[in-house]
Amino acid sequence: MKNFEISGNIVDVLDRKIFPGTVVVEDGIIQNIIRDNNVYDNYIMPGFIDAHIHIESSMLIPSEFARLAVVHGTVATVSDPHEIANVLGMEGIKYMIDNGKTVPFKFYFGAPSCVPATSFETAGAVIEADDIRHLFEEYGLHYLSEMMNYPGVLFNDPGVAAKLAVAKELWKPIDGHAPGLRGEDAKKYIGAGITTDHECYSLEEAREKISYGMKVLIREGTAAKNYEDLKQLIAENKDMVMLCSDDKHPDDLVLNHINALVKRSVADNGFDLFDVLQIACVNPVNHYNLETGLLRAGDAADFIVVDNLKEFSVLQTYIGGTIVADNGRALILHTPYPAINNFKATAKKPEDFEIPYTGGKVRVINAIEGQLITNETDVEPKVIDGKIVSDTENDVLKMTVVNRYADVKPAVCLIRNFGLKKGALASCIGHDSHNIIAVGTDDESLCEAVNAVIRYEGGISVTLDGKTEVLPLPVAGIMSNNDGYKVAEDYSRINKIPAELGCTLHSPFMTLSFMALLVIPALKLSDKGLFDGNKFQFTPLNV
Repeated sequence: MKNFEISGNIVDVLDRKIFPGTVVVEDGIIQNIIRDNNVYDNYIMPGFIDAHIHIESSMLIPSEFARLAVVHGTVATVSDPHEIANVLGMEGIKYMIDNGKTVPFKFYFGAPSCVPATSFETAGAVIEADDIRHLFEEYGLHYLSEMMNYPGVLFNDPGVAAKLAVAKELWKPIDGHAPGLRGEDAKKYIGAGITTDHECYSLEEAREKISYGMKVLIREGTAAKNYEDLKQLIAENKDMVMLCSDDKHPDDLVLNHINALVKRSVADNGFDLFDVLQIACVNPVNHYNLETGLLRAGDAADFIVVDNLKEFSVLQTYIGGTIVADNGRALILHTPYPAINNFKATAKKPEDFEIPYTGGKVRVINAIEGQLITNETDVEPKVIDGKIVSDTENDVLKMTVVNRYADVKPAVCLIRNFGLKKGALASCIGHDSHNIIAVGTDDESLCEAVNAVIRYEGGISVTLDGKTEVLPLPVAGIMSNNDGYKVAEDYSRINKIPAELGCTLHSPFMTLSFMALLVIPALKLSDKGLFDGNKFQFTPLNV
């Protein structure tokens, strides 16, 4: 349906007014918006845009992500494909682009700037400045994805500088990633041409970065939730703010997307309607130069119909003049799509996860609910027969990162705040290199959970008493090409099992996935060893 008319209360976000009228669409383009004097009980408005997301973290390929997202009024995403790029390089990025083109949804992919994310972990590929130029010039990608290597920016690393230079030469926006960076370091980072940051976790940090000219993305994902801390920016700096999820697991995406933040901002917090819609719909289009319509004559017919302007219940979603969601039902059909992968690890043994005790206190990663950052504590470990073991009474458990690209000895450390009393969890979603990451209460369970992921060449698993549940993820070991709603259902089921093992985290697998994210302080684990994210260097287990 490319030629049609639809009537309702027109929400003109650009001119900040609402009036009754009819939208006339021809060949997927809005030809005219005609005012009238009728009374309508629905509202027509621009669709929502997620200003920064890794589609891969939904565990769905782009075509299936779109099916779940359009129901919530999302018409476009600014998508960083660096998760699959770290596994499969250019082949992975092309896979995302090609699959995204099979559905009526607007995926705006960026060129990943940090593959691998750091030199302190093993990834499956390397992307250099020449590759980034190729992605911009041959594939029309829209921006340089988040520059996580902020030390490389601050210390003028030649490889980092070359990537930034390509983006600036071709007039592409550059996304940032600099949690906690303040003062002169923040000024230098922003001065290098970096325009956004989605990693602010305090209002003061966000205000400071805005004062230096950087735009701040308010993030509310499945694991990292910064909305409550940053929401005041909506009232203070509507021109400098956007909304994003960054990472959204499939069961969470079934429930809501950017629409939930819009509702929360207007209905729950009383922020100005037009300020909220500007940051949810308009600012991403302007900042990233997106070809997404904003409900005006000459624009692509990308818009949504909602029942009211407080709850924002989405009645219909249109993209390019095609209706893609109707009353909570996706009209995009599931279509089979082939998988690609890069997986070379083979089965491990329980003794591979042993830690000899050499005396004294050891460093322990403290996971934090709802945050990507961690803290460090130093403890006297529990020792049996000269080896460090998990201490469930004090919630100090073993964690491992297993290289998926080669058969080498696993890296093992200790972590707390998972709360497991028995069993183990494992996942091949381990940002950013997506090696296998697992936490467990004993070496046998830890080994079985890891081996379950290895058997399926990617996925997530839970092990208890020798029995293991697995959600296979055959695409790059981090996504499923199955029906998105079925994946969400299966994930929801397996995600509840850790609570039965004593886990106290709301989203244990999402939290686990970030325990190998070296570019976020303070203490993390890579396949090569324990890493101090503040000093940006390896650190010994012993204090």
